[in-house]
Amino acid sequence: MLQRRHFVTFVALAAIAATWGLMLVFSWSPTLGAIAFAPWVALIGFDAGAPAGTVAVALAVTLWLVGANADHVSFNDGQIAVRSGSLFVLALGSALVGRRLRKSEAAQRHVAMLQSALIDSTLDGICLTDSSGEILISNKPLRRLTLELGMPHAGTVPERLLAIADTIVEPERYRTRMLELAAAPSDASIDEFEVAATGRVFRGYTAPVPDLEGSFGGRIWTLREVTADRELDRMRDAFVATVSHELRTPLTSISGFLEMMQDEEDRLDDTGRQYLDVIRRSTERLYSLVEDLLLVAQIEAKRVELDLADVDLAELAARTVEAMRPAAGEKGVTLEVVSDHPPTARGDQVRLTQVLDNLVSNAVKFTDEGGVVTVTVKGNGDGVDLVVKDTGIGVSTEEQGQVFTRFFRASTATKRAIPGTGLGLAISRALVEQHGGTISFSSREGEGTTVTVRLQATPDR
Repeated sequence: MLQRRHFVTFVALAAIAATWGLMLVFSWSPTLGAIAFAPWVALIGFDAGAPAGTVAVALAVTLWLVGANADHVSFNDGQIAVRSGSLFVLALGSALVGRRLRKSEAAQRHVAMLQSALIDSTLDGICLTDSSGEILISNKPLRRLTLELGMPHAGTVPERLLAIADTIVEPERYRTRMLELAAAPSDASIDEFEVAATGRVFRGYTAPVPDLEGSFGGRIWTLREVTADRELDRMRDAFVATVSHELRTPLTSISGFLEMMQDEEDRLDDTGRQYLDVIRRSTERLYSLVEDLLLVAQIEAKRVELDLADVDLAELAARTVEAMRPAAGEKGVTLEVVSDHPPTARGDQVRLTQVLDNLVSNAVKFTDEGGVVTVTVKGNGDGVDLVVKDTGIGVSTEEQGQVFTRFFRASTATKRAIPGTGLGLAISRALVEQHGGTISFSSREGEGTTVTVRLQATPDR
């Protein structure tokens, strides 16, 4: 900045000297007058500030007077004062404008530096492209990842991404996806891909950026390495599968011996029968836990297949409630079924029964003595709503966003030491969504909970 300012000032001084030289050679001082020095005085004031501008004014007036004297032209004090004052005002005004512009430039440079430092300090690679895909801004993490992935240094972002297609697991699928991104620049997207040679996994995110008029002006791209997350998922799934398998073997033995002991149950005294009942219930709970863990693993691996048929949800709800009545009776909870003869839904009866079992058993479990659990099945336009409502302990507003997370348990449940694994709602959501339906959750702490499942009704044939 200092060198540039010196350069402009020196150019202006040279121009002053050249102007004065022309005045002397061609006797132009009466014709041109002091105004001939005005542009150069303004440049010096703008570039070097008010003191330098004042000096430039004095130099310009002196040279003008010397030139006029050489041409035998004289001016009175008033004329000299007017010309000198005009040049001084010009120099001072230019100096103020230059100072303000330099302050603005410094502020913008400082903001740009902070913004650059901010995006450079993120873990994600980030860049902004114009409407054609050319990079306008990029941060250091993205430039580093670009080198590590072997992307070319030139071209649009879609072209650079396509250039590494052969190094990616499932290259054809990756290539197709990149072509789709290039063809739809105004669409937001999230994709993951794995590098074949290293096993590194990356997640890419894109979103359109509007211009001042609100139309498509560019695109933001982010790239994040999620290798550790995917490895953790694989380890978790392997752990779940291993534990489930290892639990099944001893459970099979326990169940076998239980059946043998049940044949001799009449010979046991009251204490023995009580112990046997505890073992039976604990075995059933363990079986249920193992099945849930295996189902979670199947869902994560997308290996759950649906046997679709027309399902009468009202009948399904009635059977589930009847099966749950003994447990509800022990707790003093009333179970009710309400139905308005809704249409059938297209679904897998076994999987939908699992959903109902999870929802109704949860409602009973978290409802105190004297409470009511109501299962409602009703038509809703072209869909069927399955609503499980209880008057139980509820879930706090802050925790409701996590209820469909695997292994999550609400604080209201943990405070009361109510047993559970936190898998029921997660499994239910996965199964409902696989049916193309939706599931929602609403609750008020201390008042109760409502879970609503909406499925498509069987179309008329």
